[in-house]
Amino acid sequence: MKNILKCLVVSCCFFLLSCTKVVKVDLETAAPKLVIDASIDWVKGTTGHEQKIKLSTTTGYYSTTFPAVSGADIVITNSANTVFSFIENPGTGEYICSGFHPVIGETYTLKVVLNEEIYTATETCISVPDIENNIEQNDNGGFGGDEVEITYYYQDNGNEENYYLHRILSPVSKFPDYKAKDDGKSQGNLMQEYFSDKDLKAGDMINIRLYGISKRYYDYFRKLLAASGAESGPFQTPPGSVRGNIINQTHFANFAYGYFRLSEVDVKDYTVK
Repeated sequence: MKNILKCLVVSCCFFLLSCTKVVKVDLETAAPKLVIDASIDWVKGTTGHEQKIKLSTTTGYYSTTFPAVSGADIVITNSANTVFSFIENPGTGEYICSGFHPVIGETYTLKVVLNEEIYTATETCISVPDIENNIEQNDNGGFGGDEVEITYYYQDNGNEENYYLHRILSPVSKFPDYKAKDDGKSQGNLMQEYFSDKDLKAGDMINIRLYGISKRYYDYFRKLLAASGAESGPFQTPPGSVRGNIINQTHFANFAYGYFRLSEVDVKDYTVK
């Protein structure tokens, strides 16, 4: 009798496994909306002259591509009314400026003209401290004590409120790891950040990027992380419920997703020992 029961259980298991298939649910797709990725990054040690703005549209839930948007006129203007024009690499939705001039503390205004509608945003270029050279490695790190963990440091400016974006990419990560932090509990202190993964091995290169960001962008990015369902992204375009600082001056209700940000960026590479 026991043998018969065992056979029945095994047969049922094989039957259930053979019937398993991926169910693709039909979902309603909203009309595409414009997405403006206007992240101006001034990497320390460079002129910051070469900058890019990308235009695309939202797409269906199951789509892996995001349609490029061509035909826009894009300029950024500083407080002295100096105009920096962004010219499209034809057909790509990527608009390039080769003569941008970033200045810490300077206020810039973005203007995008597309299909007779005008989109604008204003933001300040934010500084960032250096990532210290004394990056530490712990081979028994992580929550379970079984991961390779690195710790890096940066000095907060105690004379002002500061907000930071961390981006870490490693060979074992399919997507970059993002964290948005403030200095509320570490004003003027040497701040630290951790990254760990059990699959890291000697020779792996970890790329660390530290961005200075505004409070508005800090609040926006934290909402993005919450909407994406994790504290580290993967997301190709902002979730539909999160709006940035870009305003449609022609038809307010026809807003665009995305954000206009200007950040000084420090970059460090660390090789796992």
